[in-house]
Amino acid sequence: MLREMAERYETADFINGDPSWFMHQVTGNGNQETIAFLASVLSYGRRDLFLPKIQQFLDWSGNEPLRWVLDGAYRNDVPDDTRSFYRLYNNHMMRALLDALHDILSGYGSIGGFVRQRTPEHRAVEALEALSQFFYSRGIKGMVPSPHSSVAKRPCMFLRWMVRDGSPVDLGLWADFIDKRTLFIPMDTHVLQEARAIGLIGSKTASWNTVVKLTEALREMFPDDPVRGDFALFGYGVNKEKEIKYV
Repeated sequence: MLREMAERYETADFINGDPSWFMHQVTGNGNQETIAFLASVLSYGRRDLFLPKIQQFLDWSGNEPLRWVLDGAYRNDVPDDTRSFYRLYNNHMMRALLDALHDILSGYGSIGGFVRQRTPEHRAVEALEALSQFFYSRGIKGMVPSPHSSVAKRPCMFLRWMVRDGSPVDLGLWADFIDKRTLFIPMDTHVLQEARAIGLIGSKTASWNTVVKLTEALREMFPDDPVRGDFALFGYGVNKEKEIKYV
């Protein structure tokens, strides 16, 4: 059933209304990486609230987010003050994040260039740790959460976008230096509920240990691409809601 759900829902239509939509609106690997990273940072809460905030980045940058960050043009659009940017993030926090991203891009040419140097074993956990540690070292807390101490849902989603190849949704830009078999499922309340409903895991609370256990369970069905199970669990949830609606 899960394999069938993954086949049905991993299609180009999946990106409509999903934060992955934004990385398909720009051209060039650098632009796609940059907007995908920014989209992942803001992807929490209600979609009708965070999707317009991500769109702002494209509007400000004229669909050239890489150049917008590298040239420091973001400083003209995001003031360094304490007014709210989105929910827990204020303008000062967003400026700090963009300043740090600017340093990655200017120092390594791309986010992928930074990650490539820090993943000698080609494992996703190395990338998650490197990104979280870099931003934390710049005083940026919570915006790029660490694995082990959190579920790191948004960074895991960003890596799914960057690493998985052969997908109409995910870009696969980093497929040559991170093994997609090492990716982790992006865990949120919905994913946890669906996984429990099917009996894939028994955990009632989300933690990094739960992320690891669910990823291992999905590896049994998708041995070469365990995070394809993200689409399967999404599809299972959609179909369950349809069945409830029409009973």
